[in-house]
Amino acid sequence: MRQLQRRSLLQASAALGMMGGLGLTPSAFAQAKVKPGAKSALIVVDVQNCFIDGGTLPVKGGADVVPVINKLAGAFENIVVTQDWHTAGHASFASTYAGKKPFETTKLKYGNQVLWPDHCVQGSDDAALHKDLKLPTAQVIIRKGFHKDVDSYSAFEEADRKTPTGLAGYLKQRGINTVYVTGLATDFCVAWTAMDARKLGFQVYVIEDATRAIDLNGSLAAAWKQMSAKGVKRIQSSDIA
Repeated sequence: MRQLQRRSLLQASAALGMMGGLGLTPSAFAQAKVKPGAKSALIVVDVQNCFIDGGTLPVKGGADVVPVINKLAGAFENIVVTQDWHTAGHASFASTYAGKKPFETTKLKYGNQVLWPDHCVQGSDDAALHKDLKLPTAQVIIRKGFHKDVDSYSAFEEADRKTPTGLAGYLKQRGINTVYVTGLATDFCVAWTAMDARKLGFQVYVIEDATRAIDLNGSLAAAWKQMSAKGVKRIQSSDIA
């Protein structure tokens, strides 16, 4: 009997040692479900016609996030929606500059700016939220990029890194301390929103399968690396209880 117990103990120790050699722990195999509470908010970033197939700046597979986000919405008491809301002739549009093409860059007063096709122009159907979004507990829409000379990726702060949107104050006044970020695109507006939320003291999760990326010149891998370094947690919709 003692010999059997000793053999079992050695086998268990060997298994644990193997996991340690691989950089794994027993908990790595049993991810606990995350249950959003009253102090949590779902942030739905820019799920608009302009970023869906057929829009002016489509993100591949962009429409696929809609049913995932709709399902997630049932787990949240608090939902915030963001909406890209550009002026005509916006500083981030390639068409604003003679000889410039989309996805080139230019220097603006706040730094380098990627130039985009004209998209999400205020009041256009292109700028409208996707018609199939169903977010019954959504309470506020944050519109961004409406200042003509400044782009705005983050839901919290414009690209000049000094103009707040007011979202942080709204969430903090509501007692919310944890945000779950979804939407389009992972490597731009989602990533900037997530990292700014961390900077402002929120606990932050990005729900990967509820996002899609542009992936411009390796921007997706770079964004995940930056988000991880800032303490953003990467999860799947199936991790939400």
